[in-house]
Amino acid sequence: MSSENEKSDEPEQLALIRETVRRAKVPRAKPRTWRGAALAKELPVARVVVNKGALHLDQFFDYAVPEELDEAARPGVRVRVRFGAGAHQVRGGRREGGRLIDGFLVERRAESDYSGPLAALADVVSPEPVLGPELLGLARAVADRYAGSLADVLQLAVPPRNATAERKPSPAPLPPPGPPEPGSWTRYERGPAFLDSLARGGAPRAVWNALPGPYWAQEIARAVAATLASGRGALVVVPDGRAAGRVDAALTEVLGEGRHALLTAEAGPEKRYAQWLAARRGAVRAVVGTRAAMFAPVRDLGLVVIWDDGDGSHSEPHAPQPHAREVLLLRAAHDRCAFLLGSTSCTVEAAQLVESGWARPLDAGREQVRRAAPLIRTVGDGELARDEAARAARLPSLAWQTVREGLKTGPVLVQVPRRGYVPRLACERCRTPARCRHCAGPLEAPEQQELRCGWCGRGAPDWHCAECGSARLRAQVVGARRTAEELGRAFPAVPVRTSGRDHVLDSVPGRPALVVSTPGAEPVAEGGYAAALLLDGWAMLGRPDLRAGEEALRRWIDAASLVRGQAEGGTVVVVAEPTLRPVQALVRWDPVGHAQRELAERAELGFPPVSRMAAVTGPAEAVEGFLAAAGLPADAEVLGPVPLPVVRPGGPRRPGDPPQGEQWERALVRVPPGSGAALAASLKQARAGRLARGGGDPVRIRVDPPDIG
Repeated sequence: MSSENEKSDEPEQLALIRETVRRAKVPRAKPRTWRGAALAKELPVARVVVNKGALHLDQFFDYAVPEELDEAARPGVRVRVRFGAGAHQVRGGRREGGRLIDGFLVERRAESDYSGPLAALADVVSPEPVLGPELLGLARAVADRYAGSLADVLQLAVPPRNATAERKPSPAPLPPPGPPEPGSWTRYERGPAFLDSLARGGAPRAVWNALPGPYWAQEIARAVAATLASGRGALVVVPDGRAAGRVDAALTEVLGEGRHALLTAEAGPEKRYAQWLAARRGAVRAVVGTRAAMFAPVRDLGLVVIWDDGDGSHSEPHAPQPHAREVLLLRAAHDRCAFLLGSTSCTVEAAQLVESGWARPLDAGREQVRRAAPLIRTVGDGELARDEAARAARLPSLAWQTVREGLKTGPVLVQVPRRGYVPRLACERCRTPARCRHCAGPLEAPEQQELRCGWCGRGAPDWHCAECGSARLRAQVVGARRTAEELGRAFPAVPVRTSGRDHVLDSVPGRPALVVSTPGAEPVAEGGYAAALLLDGWAMLGRPDLRAGEEALRRWIDAASLVRGQAEGGTVVVVAEPTLRPVQALVRWDPVGHAQRELAERAELGFPPVSRMAAVTGPAEAVEGFLAAAGLPADAEVLGPVPLPVVRPGGPRRPGDPPQGEQWERALVRVPPGSGAALAASLKQARAGRLARGGGDPVRIRVDPPDIG
């Protein structure tokens, strides 16, 4: 029986032996490793955007997450990774390649799309999450609109880390305030209704033509307070630190301390980053700041505000060069929040928002405008030619009389288009511009110094006109310092103060004084200026630029808005031809009408903002080859190319100018509405391909170029 049982059990024993041998041959499960180090057990792949702005690298890269970094490697944190040759190609024990660069971890995943071995995260710089999904989505949208890279936009959107500010806890958030009183918003027909809509959680969109005077900052503060009363956040972007300071003071007065953050470069890196973190953590729900604040991570965004969108400071000079107005429009559309574009003037882009029906006008009646605006008087070229005082001292008799009357009751503002002493000189006899014989640069006469070249600095004591031989010079445009000197001699008992690029005054007392300023640097006077002179209007209107008239009117209205109203005796004298459209718009105080007429003309010509446009700049052969290979949309139209002025050694340079001494060309590519995204995508793809192939001469792309003249 036993032998039979053994035989009957033999197949089962053999089966057990075979199973034991099979299991012995199968290796035991081991933890996932990278070069001997254990990886995170869950979601071991980190998707990273690296700090490389090259267009052909505009994508996410996958990295392995070591176990020791598992807890700190959360989405949104700053990381350090190896990037470059060999960083993602680790095989056969080969030494790890690439160099350490910064990046942001945007996602943790279970698997990678990359089939080869992954390099590991080198380090987590900080456990503070600074890149949320909302900010990442906004940055991606901005990069696509401006044919740029995500990394470049993130450099603009996320400020540099400051460890000291990061370690400090943000204050606890305060409860929402109550709805504010309308205050001076009652001067506008739809003003109280706009505030009421914000307080009830609505999302109204308005283009606000603000009345002249000092109340605009308070009105912005009340709009922010109404938004906060609904439990949402608000963001205000202004052109400079002075405007930010005024809105900051108004917000403190309306909301109290601790409810808003101020983001300006003047605050310093630690304080600015601390304020940015306070908004990111939700400790404050309102932010006011300059251009970089357009990306501020405000929680539950309910209102975005941009003040004076025509100011050039709103245009970012760094790649991909976005404009704050367009970024806030993207945020308003994406977050479905309220939008307020305010200015004492009106740009063509603002007029288009109203014309298209996307936004509603928010303005005052004509009776309110007449009460708030000063009296505008003009002096034309014909009157200057007949005016003995104007020929002798460049100021017409009407201007002298206005200054004398104004100084009896307060300060007088004098706006001069150029800084310096005598920026431009010409032959007195034939009006030929005075040029350097060595480099053809403009000759200048600094205060109490000899004649010299503004480019190469060489002196020209024996200059004479190459056309007529005369050795006598005259000023084409007199600078702010020279004007201040002339006025000081004319009014010896009156203090003269200057405000310009080198020294900008924020405010001046309400006592009688002469304040000479360049456009954009005008200080605020306590109680308002008694009068203002706007000199050399032809210099502002004569610029070869499509926006010359719009910009001149904006500068004039900004200065005139600081003058007391007509009922208080405020008077403004503008020295410009009275029949010109911008001058007539100033006299009538009708910037909206001027912008509407400009928009109608742009529509006939197919110019922005009715169309979308991009500028392609570079050496002639590079521009031609780029456009040929770009794959532009079928409805695209190429204008040009045309040669750009050569930047001479020592000459002034602007952002986007070609290298000194090189001849570059620029072509404009125009598409109708609706094709802007396709244009940006084609230009971005063409430039990325050129960079990936190691293209030769550089080609620069600028979507929505500010100057197309």
